[in-house]
Amino acid sequence: MRTFSKPAIDVSAQLQLLKHRGLNVQDEVRAESFLQSVSFFRLSPYMRPFQQPEDVNHRFRDGSQFRQLTRLYDFDRRLRLLTMDAIERVEIASRSVISNHMGPAHGSHWYINPLMFHEAFDHQRLLTTLSTKQSTAMRDFQRECERIDRSRADDMRKSLLKRQRAKESYARHYTVTYAHPPLMPGWAMLEELTLGDLSHLYKGLAKDADKKAIAKRLGLAAPLMQSWLHTLTTIRNMCAHHSRLWNRELGIRPELPKSANFLWPGHLFQPGPHTRIFAALCILNHFMHQLSPNSHWDQRLHQLTCEFPEVSLKAMGFPLDWYKDPFWHASST
Repeated sequence: MRTFSKPAIDVSAQLQLLKHRGLNVQDEVRAESFLQSVSFFRLSPYMRPFQQPEDVNHRFRDGSQFRQLTRLYDFDRRLRLLTMDAIERVEIASRSVISNHMGPAHGSHWYINPLMFHEAFDHQRLLTTLSTKQSTAMRDFQRECERIDRSRADDMRKSLLKRQRAKESYARHYTVTYAHPPLMPGWAMLEELTLGDLSHLYKGLAKDADKKAIAKRLGLAAPLMQSWLHTLTTIRNMCAHHSRLWNRELGIRPELPKSANFLWPGHLFQPGPHTRIFAALCILNHFMHQLSPNSHWDQRLHQLTCEFPEVSLKAMGFPLDWYKDPFWHASST
């Protein structure tokens, strides 16, 4: 192993390095401003398609321009925003459909019963997570009450302030208001979970009948629901950390239907690895058909690709003439 010896250089030197490597920079002031806002390191993955392959000096191909890098970066940023818009709706809807089935079927505090889950599911971790959230909320409330008591407000005002503070979160309100059961009801618990937690919880449900009933509310079979929540958790984490989606190969391949009683792109019925972001975008489009057809999410994706015609869709797994498939027009019918 070698000793790391690369020096840290300022923005002006970074720009000179890019020019030395053969990148055409037409407006150096704007380029420096861009590098002040987006680090050289973050921009590096977007340079690779324009660099000569296998060149240890990272030389750019003839004619490569700084604007091409920023255009690709901007496309990817907007793709993440569009993806997060859909994932937010899927996450909220998944909480809702689980709650709307499990609560009426098994009671307000169904999740407290370990028999609701497979043995492999870390049930105690779920309970500990909820207990910690409530304990933290209660501790914060008590500190606020102590500050209110030290204030110069009269007793009536202090009492009002405490009542207001008690309602600022449900974890706080439940702990202040109820002694038993010690943990909040299932519909509130689900709102405290991350998408990853939600994915694990759904996977951990003991009864296949529950899984099927929940998935059916989103027009899916249970195995697809389980796989797709897992995949979307990974995609969400990429977006939350502003990581690159363009030409990303998914580490977790989603399960895809071999046949479907719902609209699904014909390209994904064909054999292939399907590990690029196109498969995840198709998953999101299915959910958007179910949850928010009036958002025209499919059309917004198409408009984005049209606005950046120079961006390689093949690198994202898009087939040729992808938008001609009826799957991408359900929201307009």
